[in-house]
Amino acid sequence: MRPWLGGGWLAGVRQVFSPNFGSRPVGAEVSLVVIHNISLPPNEFGGDWVARFFVNQLDPAAHPYFAEIAGQQVSAHFYVRRDGQIVQFVDCDRRAWHAGRSTWLERENCNDYSVGIELEGADDLPYTTAQYGVLRELIDALQARYPITAVAGHCHVAPGRKSDPGPAFDWRFIRQHWPALALPAEVGG
Repeated sequence: MRPWLGGGWLAGVRQVFSPNFGSRPVGAEVSLVVIHNISLPPNEFGGDWVARFFVNQLDPAAHPYFAEIAGQQVSAHFYVRRDGQIVQFVDCDRRAWHAGRSTWLERENCNDYSVGIELEGADDLPYTTAQYGVLRELIDALQARYPITAVAGHCHVAPGRKSDPGPAFDWRFIRQHWPALALPAEVGG
C-alpha cells in the first residue's frame, strides 16, 4: 500500500496542484469515495487536456468542446489514466470540486465529505485492468487514512445530472474487494 506524505498527499504519485479546492467543514470526516470518468475531448484519451482543465489552463480554442467548459473551475483528488498512472490534484484533507450539487444517503454536498477519483474513460467504454488495479490501491490507501464507509458513482450522488462512471464500470469489482462498504442499491449495495 502506498504511504501518505504530509497531509492528504499520497506518496509515489504525480502531483499537479489545482487551485480548485477549499476547506472541508469543521468536523467533516472523509467517508465517501465518488467515482467519475473524464476524457477530453470526449471519448479521446491521452494528452494533457484533463490536467489543464483541472488547473484552469484549458485552451478554449483547441477544440470546440473546450469552449463550452473552459470557464468551469473543477477538480478531483485523483485522476487515473488508462495506463494506470495516478495524478493527484488536491490534498485529500481538502475539499475538491468534483461532485457539484450532490446527495448521498440524504446527506447533501458530497464534496464536503468525499474523495473524488476520476478515471480516464467514457460511460460506455470498458475501463482498463491497470485502472482497476490502481483503483484498488487508492481505495485501500484511503481506507487506511480515513473512515471510508461507501463508494458511489457520480451518477448516484447527482442522478439525472451526471451519468458517470457509466454502465461500463464494473461494480462487482468494488463489491468483491470491499464487501463491507455501502454501495448504491442498484449495483448491489
